[in-house]
Amino acid sequence: MNRYNRHIILSEIGQEGQDRLSEARVLVVGAGGLGCPILQYLAAAGVGTIGIIDYDVVDISNLQRQILYGSASIGQNKAFAAKSRLTDLNNTITINAYPQELTFQNAIGLFNQYDIIVDGTDNFETRYLINDASLLSNKPLVFGAIYKFQGHVSVFNYNSGPTYRCAFPKKPKKDAVPNCSEVGVLGVLPGIIGTIQANEVLKIILGIGEVLSGKLYCYNALTNQATTLTVKRNESEIQKVLLNKNEFNRQFLNIRCKVDMEEISIRDLLHKPEIRLIDVREQQEQPRVEDPRVIRIPLREIEQHLDKIDDDKVKAVFCQSGIRSREAISIFKGYHIYNCYNLREGAADIIRHLKESSKQLTNE
Repeated sequence: MNRYNRHIILSEIGQEGQDRLSEARVLVVGAGGLGCPILQYLAAAGVGTIGIIDYDVVDISNLQRQILYGSASIGQNKAFAAKSRLTDLNNTITINAYPQELTFQNAIGLFNQYDIIVDGTDNFETRYLINDASLLSNKPLVFGAIYKFQGHVSVFNYNSGPTYRCAFPKKPKKDAVPNCSEVGVLGVLPGIIGTIQANEVLKIILGIGEVLSGKLYCYNALTNQATTLTVKRNESEIQKVLLNKNEFNRQFLNIRCKVDMEEISIRDLLHKPEIRLIDVREQQEQPRVEDPRVIRIPLREIEQHLDKIDDDKVKAVFCQSGIRSREAISIFKGYHIYNCYNLREGAADIIRHLKESSKQLTNE
């Protein structure tokens, strides 16, 4: 009651509205200039579950506008650094950090876990990917973009409204439009545009006000002029996505994950004197791998036990099927823990190889 008092006493929100915020799940793609104010205000407002996906790390040049970070954040993965700051801001909500790049392979599955998608990215390839994945998963998309002194905001795929492709059917050629690292950006501009995006998210959740669906809000920071353009639904553009899902799949298969996911066999590691095998299965899962070189850290506890990871050793991660071990390596990379490999074998095969290795040493 005390934390959200200023919301609850608003007759348009009240306790019912605050409960809606608490139950909402919002995914923010990109934790940069736009993502920082979006995330800060959504967390402060009490949005119950917030997802952050970003593979990039904090650079000193980001601090001019990316307000969630400080000097101590430099070199950290942005998703994790943002989560740390937001947890301090509001420790009553759930924050999920995904230190990876958004691709077609992971977008649909990730979007299906959330109610609203927010685009805080800065390149056209990812914007079209986010739009198409939002359409295919039937999620409203809150879009924002900035360029030097200007910014745009709209809400796409909301209540059968237009999509990003309806507004921008032709994708610009690669590198045709420079980003802020090439032409610069006014530091406060992403704060203004990102806050407007956060406002649209709250309106959608609360069911109040007039959502920017079918409209493109254009703001000029130099003149303080704002113009709202009409965007009409283009059925042919929408059907291209809905009817050509397989083509869409092929189109984005070449978007590579930034995390190197090298695989190795346990046999190739056993001769190395400095190795650490990391079992990311749950404590109760069998069979147990009993060996002094093995430590078990369940995937959900990885971030709390990074101090147990020997940075100077070769690290080989395994689970039952390889899915959790890959995710664990992504987390390690986000914390700049390198020299990690994904083991091809599961627990049973690893036990067999370790026993064979011990027998050979005994015989020798």
